[in-house]
Amino acid sequence: MSEKKKKPPAAAALNAARERLHTGWPMPLFLQGAFELLQAALFSAFLVVIPWMAVWFSGGFADRSIESVLKMSGQTWLLIHGVPLYLLQVGTGTDPSDLAGVLNFVPLGLTLIPFFLCWRAGRRIARASYTDQLWQGILGALSVYLLCGLFTGFLVNNDEAETTLLMAATIPLISAGAGVIIGARREAGSWGRLIGFDAAAWISKTSQHSRWAGSYLWAVICGGTLAYMMTFGLSALLLTINLGLHWVDISNVYQQLRPGPIGSAVLTMGQLGVMPNLVLWTLAWITGGGFTIGVGSTISPLETTVGPLPAVPILAALPSGDLTYAWAFMLLPVFAGFMAGWYFLRVGENHFDDWISLRIRSRWVSLGLSTVVLGIVVGVTAGILSLAGSWLSSGSAGIGRYTEIGPNVLLTASFLAAEVAIGTAIGYLVSPLLEHDPVLDG
Repeated sequence: MSEKKKKPPAAAALNAARERLHTGWPMPLFLQGAFELLQAALFSAFLVVIPWMAVWFSGGFADRSIESVLKMSGQTWLLIHGVPLYLLQVGTGTDPSDLAGVLNFVPLGLTLIPFFLCWRAGRRIARASYTDQLWQGILGALSVYLLCGLFTGFLVNNDEAETTLLMAATIPLISAGAGVIIGARREAGSWGRLIGFDAAAWISKTSQHSRWAGSYLWAVICGGTLAYMMTFGLSALLLTINLGLHWVDISNVYQQLRPGPIGSAVLTMGQLGVMPNLVLWTLAWITGGGFTIGVGSTISPLETTVGPLPAVPILAALPSGDLTYAWAFMLLPVFAGFMAGWYFLRVGENHFDDWISLRIRSRWVSLGLSTVVLGIVVGVTAGILSLAGSWLSSGSAGIGRYTEIGPNVLLTASFLAAEVAIGTAIGYLVSPLLEHDPVLDG
């Protein structure tokens, strides 16, 4: 049989080109990452611009031009990404010597919008790339987000507020980068697949004592995180109940303001945007550390001193009246610590107790010492997490006495660490009485 004639190189290239035109060219990962986060930036910007434009069209900003409203929308977009705005004295220009205050109070509920948009983008980038190529998509994504922040910071400076281009370009990368990386990790299923490093294989090569120490440390961190998250959940529940009890007071403030349908909608959206902040304030309140709304004010179960407040409906739900027994709410973090101690017993990773019991023969001494250490370390872990949460929910409105808003960061962390430590120690000692092994039938 005669061999088939091979197609000439030109014909083969032409057929390959036709097939490529039919199936399309794959988008480079760098461009795909850039496209994904460009969508996230634009969509989050639209969600900010639309409410402000609705208020402007309804006559809410009669003395402002559309350009001024758009700049205010851009400043809001930067603010929800954590970029501080330097407020200037009205009518004095943009001279730094005319600084009136710093607006750096971040509505964390609105920050979740770009975070989850970037989380979705991170999943899509991870789905389109191999482990050793993922950095290309993430680099492209963060590069375009940096440019979006830089471009926004360049356009929105005016004679009322300004920010630096460096902060406008870099600070939004924190929430965007966290969203992209966590989303990519969610899609990859493990950090090993995400970064190409097998932690389990590395741990298996270490000594037994190192693995025991690592297991103990990891269990302690999980216990402290559990205590903090349970305290956060209890704070959210308490805030919800309190809002329900004060719903009439909140409605009265709405009626006195008379903002109109669009104004009411925007005002409600703004209050929903600070709900995570309010939960963290409630957490600070139940620990005893308390929070402030303006210089000189203190709101805690142990002391309440409040000055004049702005006409914000949700502030009508602040604790008031007879607070004689308010200290009882400080038992909630102790309960969260109790559950952390119970969790620690169930995971069975108290290798420090095993180590110390070999050196101290008296069991009640070794058990007491290991339990105290456990409570302290779990409490400190919860306190460190509290430092981050309290700091994120604090800030300054940059106006008058409202330059201090939010929890007392150090006091809240100290109180929470002590309460969780006590609860953890009690929970670890008492929880064996709550465990019941099933009876095995013969």
